[in-house]
Amino acid sequence: MTSEHLRGFLRHCHDRKISARSNARRLAALRAFFGYLVREKVMAANPAGEIDAPKTGRSLPKALNLEDVDRLLILPPQRSPLILRDYAMLYLLYATGMRVSELVGLPANSCNLISLHLRVRGKGDKERIVPFGEVAGTRLREYLELGRPTFLKKKASPFLFLSNRGTAMTRARFWQIINDLAAHAGIRQRISPHMLRHSFATHLLAGGADLRAVQMMLGHADITTTQIYTKIESSRLKEAHRRFHPRG
Repeated sequence: MTSEHLRGFLRHCHDRKISARSNARRLAALRAFFGYLVREKVMAANPAGEIDAPKTGRSLPKALNLEDVDRLLILPPQRSPLILRDYAMLYLLYATGMRVSELVGLPANSCNLISLHLRVRGKGDKERIVPFGEVAGTRLREYLELGRPTFLKKKASPFLFLSNRGTAMTRARFWQIINDLAAHAGIRQRISPHMLRHSFATHLLAGGADLRAVQMMLGHADITTTQIYTKIESSRLKEAHRRFHPRG
């Protein structure tokens, strides 16, 4: 077995349209396997050791378009405590771009409904201030007045968003909720809470927001992480040009 055999195998995988990411994982597995054979003195050298992994690049995060966001945020006529909670979380997630772990972990005293901002504790235990708008503030106020007391059942909890048992909302449960709301809104694709974070950043930058301000609101330590959202808008523009330009 030589490196040429492995290169031929990887070319075969590439011809079968297997992704670069999958091929990189295959090469890593082969490298580890042959490394074991070298340690066991079955082989003299690792034939995968001199092969560079395929470049996988960085996939663009998926964001909802504005039409789907509008459909997702339409409140149903029924305003039960569960509905008030679910839509308060949904509006706040899109209005602030928080991570879902930050959302479900929000303390009850973290929101200021007068100045319309949140204190969010993110990665590395770093705290940041994130503003939100009047509409999200209304949804949050309705939940605090008419929804949360129902879940508390005269008990106390440090968490802002609660389950119907009065315990803290979990990431897994909110994942289910957001997909149920999307299906109810007629959105066919499966969505995740993180897609609303991506949508928040993409739509802000598309509207002309300052990249540094978006970085601060998202809680990114490095601005290059935030810059990927500018590539999303660029790729959408290219797709629109490809589809509609008569002489593209």
